[in-house]
Amino acid sequence: MGTSSPGRNSSDARWQARVELAALYRAMVRLGMTDLIYNHITLRVPGESNRFLINSYGMLYSEVTASSLFEIDLDGHVIADPGTGFGFNPAGFVIHSAVHSAREDIACVLHVHTRATMAVSAMREGLMPISQQACMFDGCISYHDFNGPVLDLVERERLIRDLGRNDVMLLRNHGALVAGSTIAQTFLYAYFLELACKVQVDVMAAGRDIVVPSNQALENTRRLYSDIMRNREKVQLNGELEWCAMLRWLESEGAQYAV
Repeated sequence: MGTSSPGRNSSDARWQARVELAALYRAMVRLGMTDLIYNHITLRVPGESNRFLINSYGMLYSEVTASSLFEIDLDGHVIADPGTGFGFNPAGFVIHSAVHSAREDIACVLHVHTRATMAVSAMREGLMPISQQACMFDGCISYHDFNGPVLDLVERERLIRDLGRNDVMLLRNHGALVAGSTIAQTFLYAYFLELACKVQVDVMAAGRDIVVPSNQALENTRRLYSDIMRNREKVQLNGELEWCAMLRWLESEGAQYAV
């Protein structure tokens, strides 16, 4: 299969998708949610359900631009090579192709190795509903047991099975996987998950008794957030306001990602 080079001659929608995905990589830098050249964020190509964009394996998130992204299909064939001199992360392909192939409702998939998500993923109890942000995910979070680096295509079946219909999954002893129907929504879920995990680590490190909200408070919060999390038409958590604010922050700092 032949490959092409990405660029501004792409359709407006496809180029804008590249720009927005590059912005999300830069946003992760601003929030301290990176791991050298590792981890990956993907976005389904507009109008192409079996193709997605992924970063060049070897570039820091702070180096990612719209034109440096690979376009590949669900079988790992390169559709557009950015000419960076790098390939794409094999583990990233396995993880993200699994989700993109099984969940047509998902457009963006984000995988992180932050200290907080790795710490909570290693706790037997997982994410505890001890903060408002954590309560958002109560009943809407999946868990995937660690089986070594994700390089075997067979692992895709386990990933898909464990994720189910949820959009957030803690990868035991590994980190987190967050997905959404848009980049804005994925960004917001990732931000809240990271904050919830940080709070849990801080509270447990303090070594004091943990105050858990009452059953009634948990039920009220669970009902509210479960309805919103499972209904993407709800405006409250579509992430658009927060994402636009993040884009303004990137612009104010002169981040050059739209090239």
